[in-house]
Amino acid sequence: MITPGFIAIWFAWLMAGGSPGPATMGIAGTAMNEGRTAGLAFALGICAGSAAWGIAAALGLSAVMLANVWLFEVIRYVGVAYLGWLALKALKRAMTSDDEVALGKPVTGTLPTIFAKGAAIHLTNPKAILSWGSIYAIIAPSDASLPMLLGYFAMLYAGSLMIFIGYAFLFSSARMVRTYRRARRWFDFAFAGFFGVASYKILTVRLL
Repeated sequence: MITPGFIAIWFAWLMAGGSPGPATMGIAGTAMNEGRTAGLAFALGICAGSAAWGIAAALGLSAVMLANVWLFEVIRYVGVAYLGWLALKALKRAMTSDDEVALGKPVTGTLPTIFAKGAAIHLTNPKAILSWGSIYAIIAPSDASLPMLLGYFAMLYAGSLMIFIGYAFLFSSARMVRTYRRARRWFDFAFAGFFGVASYKILTVRLL
């Protein structure tokens, strides 16, 4: 199950999860402005929404991929396109001046409300199910069983927990915020390069 190809894709998954987007920037903005506890509540809500899509994708793809092997390659190429889109998005951010990029808007309310808003971001975001379906198609063989897909889910979800909860801790630190602001453009250039290379490798090399 754990191959060099899977390890490479796992790191790409971490990079995708950590790249600027509604979830990560929402966590950052909330942690900075409302405190670490609020940031963690928002991050845990996002993780709950992500888990719902991840398990749903595993349950659905387990049967669908066995019955339609061609779908394995279709979703694989969708994953390539998604990584390419992330690369272009990161490159665009890198070319934007610091004054034009907001670090994130805080989410306010009681802790249950903040948690619910975090879950809603992933539950209502079609990119969430797309990313889960794509990653399964990239890392899993076409005859993958349900236990195998759930095993992949556990490993991928552990990475998501690390990224989202890590954001809540990091961006509740004023020092981390200052560091990010200074190096933001270089982070985005790195994201763009990594996503571009990853999409090319997946497109041209059969990893599993």
